[in-house]
Amino acid sequence: MSQAKFPKLLDYQKLKQQFGEQETTAYQHSTSQPAEPESDIANDEHAFNAEQDLAPKPQGLTGTRLRSYAFAVLTRKEYSKADLIEKLMTYAQSREEVLTLVDELSANNYQSDQRVAEMTVRSQVRRGKGPNRIKLALRAKQLDRALVQEDIAEIDWYEQAYQLKVKKYGTEVSKDPKIKAKQIRFLQYRGFEMDAIMKAISKKPNDD
Repeated sequence: MSQAKFPKLLDYQKLKQQFGEQETTAYQHSTSQPAEPESDIANDEHAFNAEQDLAPKPQGLTGTRLRSYAFAVLTRKEYSKADLIEKLMTYAQSREEVLTLVDELSANNYQSDQRVAEMTVRSQVRRGKGPNRIKLALRAKQLDRALVQEDIAEIDWYEQAYQLKVKKYGTEVSKDPKIKAKQIRFLQYRGFEMDAIMKAISKKPNDD
């Protein structure tokens, strides 16, 4: 997986300029309210979370306020489309408006299921998880496995399983059935397929 596939964090100022700046100005004039500092907008998510402890959950976000909240959410973390919709619906008035907004963000690459799927695979591999656990992680985010099919196919799962086995149990190839069974269960729990597991627990240090 190439590092080039993972862009830098979203630039909130560019987001605001493209989607919200004019609307925000119009909204502020129409309501005769002072302009919100940019730091306040960027911290909308903290503000909304804090309000839950002090007051009833805010309801009915729409228009510029909903956009500002969506931008704040995306500048802090990458979300799959399904997760972003669920996040915004916590405060939004209209599901239809949320769906339209998320489609717009996705079309402009501010939200990307492809990007989230690739990041999920990379994170799971780094944590020593095998292909079966990765499938579960993708499913939990409602991401299509086909988005990263090539990335998953390029990974040497046998080598991944072997390195994990060595880290946990060392390089010795045990002949004790109980120890072998323990190693198999460990690697199965981590999400590796049986063929990779059997090769990993049987490999000797001098094997190619």
